[in-house]
Amino acid sequence: MKLAFGCDPNADEMKLHLMKYAQELGHEVVDYGSDDPIYPNTAIKVAEEVAAGVCDRGIIVCGTGIGVSIAANKVKGAYAACVHDVYQAQRAELSNHANIITMGAQVVGIKLAECILKEYLSVEWDPNCRSVDKVQAIYDYENK
Repeated sequence: MKLAFGCDPNADEMKLHLMKYAQELGHEVVDYGSDDPIYPNTAIKVAEEVAAGVCDRGIIVCGTGIGVSIAANKVKGAYAACVHDVYQAQRAELSNHANIITMGAQVVGIKLAECILKEYLSVEWDPNCRSVDKVQAIYDYENK
């Protein structure tokens, strides 16, 4: 999978670690930066690239994961889930078809972040799952 990574300056260490870990798992990574203190700029860039299909999924990190999630979700076709445990990471894709996850570097430790990333990348959306009508309602609202 081709993964887009971005973060704010507070989370650069975690982003770099997760990029390396993703490569070890066999994924291609693209770094969309960490220098901009205005985190929505980086989050929006990652979200645009994922929504356009340039990258398959995105991972964005800030202090809490909340701000970058809000920013990324403003991009049509971007579906960012703020996750802080392995179950949320799994369900982000399986139940919600999230093409981006966000995390908080001040909330999640490095080892847990690795587990979150690995779980998120290990699952695929099932278009026949029981959540398909719920996810379709989100798409329908976005496109009206």
